[in-house]
Amino acid sequence: MKTLTLTVGALLVALASGCSLQPVYQQPDSAVPALYPAAPGAPAEKPTAAATDWRQVLTDARLQRLVELGLHNNRDLRVAMLNVERVQAQYRIARSALAPQIGAQADMDAAHTPDGIGGKPASTGRSYSAGLTAAWELDLFGRLRSQSDSAFQQYLASGHARQAAEILLISQIADQYLTTLADDAQLKLTLDTRTAAEASYQLVKLQYDTGTVSELDLRLARTTVDQADANYQAQLRLRAQAENALVLLVGQALPADLPPPGRLDDNLVMADMPAGLPSDLLLRRPDILQAEAQLRAEHADIGAARAAFFPNLSLTATAGSQSASLGGLFAAGTGAWTLLPALTMPIFNAGANQANLDVAMVSRDIGVAQYQKAVQTAFREVADGLAARGTYTAQLAAQQRETADQQRRLELENMLYKNGVDSYQNVLSAQTALYTAQQSLLTARLNQLTSLVDLYRALGGGWRPQT
Repeated sequence: MKTLTLTVGALLVALASGCSLQPVYQQPDSAVPALYPAAPGAPAEKPTAAATDWRQVLTDARLQRLVELGLHNNRDLRVAMLNVERVQAQYRIARSALAPQIGAQADMDAAHTPDGIGGKPASTGRSYSAGLTAAWELDLFGRLRSQSDSAFQQYLASGHARQAAEILLISQIADQYLTTLADDAQLKLTLDTRTAAEASYQLVKLQYDTGTVSELDLRLARTTVDQADANYQAQLRLRAQAENALVLLVGQALPADLPPPGRLDDNLVMADMPAGLPSDLLLRRPDILQAEAQLRAEHADIGAARAAFFPNLSLTATAGSQSASLGGLFAAGTGAWTLLPALTMPIFNAGANQANLDVAMVSRDIGVAQYQKAVQTAFREVADGLAARGTYTAQLAAQQRETADQQRRLELENMLYKNGVDSYQNVLSAQTALYTAQQSLLTARLNQLTSLVDLYRALGGGWRPQT
């Protein structure tokens, strides 16, 4: 008898574990080259990469503090973290369906029969029962297991989405901080230009008062001052808007005790981030890992949809005490039990099961395409970042030479004008050209730094090798 009991128990466990109808998962072809394209002006990348924390990449102390505040306060990141908790709870719900559901139950039944029914006198009867109930669906064909696997992969996907949101936030804060530094530099440049324009205007006005230059030269000089004033107000507006955007990303007002800001000319961002191989992205880009987890969930959904075509076996049992009086419950001889096995087999449902399977299959195919797109997008972003890193150094050197040339040109034009050899229009043209060159140099430096931040994000930012 004991052997029979053990055999039946083992059979039930085997039936409960069931079989899986999920298709075997195979990672789709990434459809990207084995190496990144050679970036112009850059040395060849080594096929290795080291773990790079964001604090190593973003070396400015003020920026590091802003990132820490953003990681703690940003509302978008908070939503991503809460979404992980929600999907985790959904996974626990799906997993709980694999286990028996046990509960307690107490009932009281009362019935009264009036006099004369069936020739019998009036009677009142009562019945009391109390005990445990258990219900268990035997997962014969893996439907519940597939649903649990799908929920687990959704949970993993939400975790990767949170990591992607964190990396995006870090890069956004860095980009916005660099923008504020560029705006500060533009403000200083505009003020310096305005000071130079005012000095030129005063000189021309003195010459006009003595009758040595025309009113046209005076108006041209004054126009330069007015343009500088207008540019300064525009830069003030851009600077205020940039700080407002930074405050939104950080999630709070900027503290007064922040470290002093750096300058665009400082080494604010690490320039020699190792890119590694395209295959490395499959292990460290959260958006790629998210797409793969989603694809695995869709494979599991196919298994659940296939299992719906097969029979469903469930067991319901109760065990407890039943008595005609409340005080008699659990007395000797009042034990009662029931066992209700139920087998259901789908016969006709107007094609709903097939439609569900078709939906799961198409969703899987969509997931494959989305995964491949995520990989290809990552490859393109890294390749763009490497190209930018390889060209901005030479571009900045050329623009620095241009700025120096324009500065010298202005000096020569001023000398010619003071000696009466040239017109003030040429001086004004040289001032405008120098201001434009200086602005372009600042913009190029900002673009160089933000391209390094973008490369950090494209490489998966702050990743660590898999162990």
